[in-house]
Amino acid sequence: MQPQQIMHTKSAILLILSALCFALPACSVRALHEACNIVTTADSLRAAGQADADSAHLAKAYTTLGRWRWFYPDEYAHSCYYYGRLLREKENPVAAMKCFIAATHSRTHDYGLLGRVYSNMGGMCQTEGSYSLAYALYNTSSQMFLENGDTVLSYFGRNNMAFVLAEEGKKDSVFLLLQTIPNQPLVPTLEVAMTETKMETYLKVQQYDSALYYANYLWAKGYQIESVLMIKAQVFSFLEENDSAAYYATKVISETTNLFLLTNAYYILTNQDDTRDIEGVREASCKRADLQKMIEIRQGKLSHAVQLLYFDINRKTKWWVYCFIIISLAICCGIYWNRKQAMQKHVEKIIDNQIDSVVQSIKQHIDVNDIDRTLHWKNYPLMKSDADLYMGGIARKLEAQKLNETEVRFCILTLLDFSQKQIADTIFYSYPSGIKTLKKRISVKLGTDPQKLKKYLLNMLTEP
Repeated sequence: MQPQQIMHTKSAILLILSALCFALPACSVRALHEACNIVTTADSLRAAGQADADSAHLAKAYTTLGRWRWFYPDEYAHSCYYYGRLLREKENPVAAMKCFIAATHSRTHDYGLLGRVYSNMGGMCQTEGSYSLAYALYNTSSQMFLENGDTVLSYFGRNNMAFVLAEEGKKDSVFLLLQTIPNQPLVPTLEVAMTETKMETYLKVQQYDSALYYANYLWAKGYQIESVLMIKAQVFSFLEENDSAAYYATKVISETTNLFLLTNAYYILTNQDDTRDIEGVREASCKRADLQKMIEIRQGKLSHAVQLLYFDINRKTKWWVYCFIIISLAICCGIYWNRKQAMQKHVEKIIDNQIDSVVQSIKQHIDVNDIDRTLHWKNYPLMKSDADLYMGGIARKLEAQKLNETEVRFCILTLLDFSQKQIADTIFYSYPSGIKTLKKRISVKLGTDPQKLKKYLLNMLTEP
């Protein structure tokens, strides 16, 4: 290949790389912008009381914002919530629970959204039969709504808490909780949901008159929905008004596709066998059995989803995690301490080597057996001058610490490895108590311990 062709090839490669460098970020930013628009649209639909059923777009927004969740925590949390809601409605509780759990870890400060997330998680746990966990999630949801300043949705959370308590048969707690909820919610869109929950709660605690009252209230308002028909059928069944119970159960079957409502309706019909022909009862029994199998499959999926939630909760509080952190910190502290000690010993060794070299240099000039001649011991000014010359200015440093002539002599003899008796004989001091007192006084002036005086003096030799 010719040099000119090589240059053209390199230019083409650089051009392609440059285009990719600009194109990839541009594509990413465009995808992020589209994802944010999808979330905004979903917010608008929810505010208008509508649901976003476009699963493909929500899935794309959820995936895209997942890559940018550290920079867009609120948008990512919204995408988790909407996609989770859609998956829950499409009977995919495991994937829905994963989305809801991701929303709780998204670092968002949108407490209103978190309240909705915890409410959905509570609903799944309630349907699965984990009532204690459902109650805790509904309670958290209510607190989140209060944190957001939304008292009406907080009442909605308490309403659900009352229903869970009714499922557990705690009548007194149910009535106490219901007393804290206003009869008429301030937002019309919540009226149906809250009234439905109330009538089902009263049915659970066998307050049939109250359950029928709320069912008739919704019916009079024009909300002739399957749940109202079901409550009427169940109330009349419990009151042994068989014709009315069978009438409403039949209407439920003709108007709903909800598995739980259908199986309850067929249950009522199969228990009214004295008012129906044998073939009809048999047919209802078969349909009820088929529906029961479908419910068991659905409950299995819900159980898996709730187990994911339990795992996530327990993962935060596993004792071995804390033990691992504590042990790791202890190991790090131990390594740091050992390295610090090793460094300190290394520094001390260097200082000791420096001191040894200084001491050897001193001994080359001063004869300890004849210090009168080599150090001019009896002439203090000459002795001080020689000591400063051969011992690193020790006399000057000691006098700077307010030591007198006798104390300076004591320190010099200590550096020359004289014993206490030899020191006493050389400076004509009483022995032994007087030497000990002198040593203690010098240590106080130098600010060190009497046992460490010699080491302190040796360190002074190497100081500038």
